[in-house]
Amino acid sequence: MPQLIAFSLLAAILYIGDVLSTRTKSWLPSVFVCAVLFLLGYWTFFPADIVAIAGFQTPIVYLAIFLLITNMGTLLSVRELIAQWKTVVVALSGIAGIVVLLFTVGLLVLDWETVVVGAPPLVGGVVSSLIMSQAAAEAGLTSLSVLAILIYVMQGFVGYPLTAIMLKREGNTVLRRYREGTWQVQADQQTSPVNAEPAPARLFAKLPEAYNTVYFKFLRLGLVALLAWGVSQAVDPIFTISPFVLCLIFGVIATSVGFLEREPLRSANAFGFTILILMVFIFDGLKRATPDMLAELAVPMVGLIAIGILGMYIFSFIAGKLVGISTAMAFACSLTALYGFPADYVITKEVVNALTDDVEEREILTAHMLPPMLVAGFVTVTMVSVVMAGIFVGLL
Repeated sequence: MPQLIAFSLLAAILYIGDVLSTRTKSWLPSVFVCAVLFLLGYWTFFPADIVAIAGFQTPIVYLAIFLLITNMGTLLSVRELIAQWKTVVVALSGIAGIVVLLFTVGLLVLDWETVVVGAPPLVGGVVSSLIMSQAAAEAGLTSLSVLAILIYVMQGFVGYPLTAIMLKREGNTVLRRYREGTWQVQADQQTSPVNAEPAPARLFAKLPEAYNTVYFKFLRLGLVALLAWGVSQAVDPIFTISPFVLCLIFGVIATSVGFLEREPLRSANAFGFTILILMVFIFDGLKRATPDMLAELAVPMVGLIAIGILGMYIFSFIAGKLVGISTAMAFACSLTALYGFPADYVITKEVVNALTDDVEEREILTAHMLPPMLVAGFVTVTMVSVVMAGIFVGLL
């Protein structure tokens, strides 16, 4: 198969997934559509190495992962996390619930390797799924390598409708109180920084724009990732820490000190291509998925998701009661672990628009629900899932 045909087929699959997700307002997740199309392709006419033929082989994929995780770190700041501290507590509690129940109840019905491989993808998105899939494959656990991808693909089917239900319940409560005149806007209900234009990195604020080129942004992002990788190698004789975890931490630090701007990959117009690389590579793992293997993995996949979400609900319910967040809002924030940004943004806006046509009421609902949903998504998918994956790799 010629390279450009392979690339065009892969891009077409990702596009079809986006279109169907948009048409169904995210009720049909794009990752599920893409996974089905990849499986059909591998079971019919796709060459097994179609992703490699398209040019996406291991070296460029790992480069993309290093750059993307460092870029993810630039989304976080101490100030934003402090402003939404209750949301952070609830989101972390939900993740703790997943881990606790999987490693107690889960181990009664599932084996150790299945729980270890399945937990990080359940708490995160594409990056943690890819990390665990690769680790399982390197450990010779072929079926579990596929399981990590399947969990990432399927968890949205549970997360999307549950989140919509919880947000509608919360939104109806807010609207009722607002219309009765008993609703008061909280001090922490502020516009999310995600919608703001990214400011230049402070250390280079006086640098003429003509010199702040795409290559300079890549250079700084690469240097931060290199420093993270170098530290992980330097401490390896003493203890092992994933370079991906350090990339996330160093991304936060580099942004805080002004060396990196927020989302340098976006400002360098490279975020979309980087995500494309990761998406096609993670779906490449489905080439090992035979119909018999899928039937074999159905029970552990359903078990992991069901037990994990039950633990998430119990712990987020308790945390919500302790910090004064309603059960519906607490559970919705915890559920962002199943999909993250931008799905958390899309679902919240769609719920708000469905609940009322009044502009002022929509502003009230958006101010109440959107900031905590976005912060929860960043904390779970962006931060905790990568850290978990880095730790859990060592447990295999």
